[in-house]
Amino acid sequence: MKTTKQSFYALAVIIAGALLFSCEKTPVCEAVAIVPRPQQVTMQEGTYKARLARLEESISYVTDATLGEEAYVLQIAPKGITVSSSTPAGAFYAKQSLWQMLPAEKGVKAVKLPCCTITDAPAFAYRGAHLDVCRHFFSVDEVKEYIDILAMNKLNRFHFHLTEDQGWRIEIKAYPKLTEVGAFRNGTMVEKNWNQVDSVRYGGFYTQDEIRDIVQYAADRFITVVPEIEIPGHALAALASYPELGCRGEGYEVSPYWGVFPDVFCPGKEETFKFWEDVLTEVMELFPSEYIHIGGDECPKQEWEKCPLCQKRMKEEGCANEFELQSYVTRRVEAFLNAHGRQIIGWDEILEGGVTPTATIMSWRGTAGGVAAAQKGNKVIMTPNSYCYLDYYQSRDVDKEPLAIGGFLPIEKVYSFNPYEGLTEQQQKYILGVQGNVWTEYIKTFDQVEYMLLPRICAIAETAWTLNGRDYEDFALRMQHMRTYFDANGWNYARHMFEKE
Repeated sequence: MKTTKQSFYALAVIIAGALLFSCEKTPVCEAVAIVPRPQQVTMQEGTYKARLARLEESISYVTDATLGEEAYVLQIAPKGITVSSSTPAGAFYAKQSLWQMLPAEKGVKAVKLPCCTITDAPAFAYRGAHLDVCRHFFSVDEVKEYIDILAMNKLNRFHFHLTEDQGWRIEIKAYPKLTEVGAFRNGTMVEKNWNQVDSVRYGGFYTQDEIRDIVQYAADRFITVVPEIEIPGHALAALASYPELGCRGEGYEVSPYWGVFPDVFCPGKEETFKFWEDVLTEVMELFPSEYIHIGGDECPKQEWEKCPLCQKRMKEEGCANEFELQSYVTRRVEAFLNAHGRQIIGWDEILEGGVTPTATIMSWRGTAGGVAAAQKGNKVIMTPNSYCYLDYYQSRDVDKEPLAIGGFLPIEKVYSFNPYEGLTEQQQKYILGVQGNVWTEYIKTFDQVEYMLLPRICAIAETAWTLNGRDYEDFALRMQHMRTYFDANGWNYARHMFEKE
């Protein structure tokens, strides 16, 4: 970051973003404590007294076609504030930066802002966060709260994980049993006694009108919702609803257990492909996203090995093994989506049987899948469990933490992630961006979602937006101010980075 003065981030005498009160009781913003860190901040002499009730009226907006799609220039001068951008998205991000310079506390009527010019643009086009609503379900209002957190961090993709073995969460009008049957399970694994299942019926789903509401709410904050419909694994909720879509054709139930199950969709049957196409047709009507995530992870093959229809399909399509059969499924679904102007994202398992050059890979089992895909020329979104799985513990003192799936991922490690590691400069061009994932087997409430998400999503956001020139100590200083917004919004957050353990 370039400045005209000694770096204000290095000033040990202030906490970044601290608001000091002058004799006239007007808070003074002493530092530009923005998260994610802007690309360039140039400080100037003087201050601007912003009256909060009329702040929007004091902003002048300028269209500058030379700026990138999400870039902006925010200028604070003694006489007013100017935002320059080429798109409304850029202006939105400028305002997010401006709001972070304001006090989070209620009742403040005015603030003195330092005169400066912030010139900013994201490092990556895809900056995402994922939420699993299948293992545990969250209300529309809670999903919107999640989106608000993403917006504050200048994230622009919400990966909405909607189908699983433990529940189908989206209304599909052509297949009403998906929500009548598939949205509910007859019990859930009992914590710390995994062989036991309670008898409490659990579930829920989003109507199509609710989905439209969520999509619009996100769009208003320049966030694209990327839906995920699992194909061909993690299918028990769908098979319980329509058992004819499985190889056995009977005996399925929405799973009360977590894990990976052998019961998957049967690609030997044409009606399975009709089902997928019908479902995806309705999904495309609801989600304008260029990308549709088709899952593809953790798909056991043993049912296919003994299914005569699957073996017949393999022979007809020249598949040497069941991995190539899954590749056939992926290619065929991709062709259908491509014909409707959409692109696919799949978890890195879809590489195993071969993929088309147009498939986008989401690398979760470490970074190896992403590196291999980029080397082949496929687009990649990096979300390795080693850095980006926010359902992992944040402290080694697990007895003081909410029950989690395992692992240990403190915010310092999240922040250290380099999505370009192991790639040449040419291969780096295939990395679309990064994403944090929140899987919810062990997350029952939205209060706990917030705890697992915050503040680690801020570290992911800084990697996605800033990338170069990151410094954890500097980030930690700015986060002292960011936490005041967590408090003001009533969000539950982990305090490890703010307090000595």
